[in-house]
Amino acid sequence: MMYGYGFNMWWMWLYGALAVAGLVVLIVVIVRIAAGGTKGNQGHGNAPTAPGVEAKRTPRQILDERYARGELTTEEYRERLAVLGQGS
Repeated sequence: MMYGYGFNMWWMWLYGALAVAGLVVLIVVIVRIAAGGTKGNQGHGNAPTAPGVEAKRTPRQILDERYARGELTTEEYRERLAVLGQGS
């Protein structure tokens, strides 16, 4: 018998190509899961960002968010604004 010669081995090329394609798809899925999923824009504010990439926020924006969530009292918020040099 002649294995590997002739036209009967075309399916091995197909199998190899499918195996490589499957491996590439698997790697892409693993990378996306590790990067935080495929939920689209995960940034903050109006600036568009790539999926899974955190938008750069200013210290003032972070402070405002913490105050809005109730993590800071009004007094703490004003003190920290003064430290940033943006208080009134």
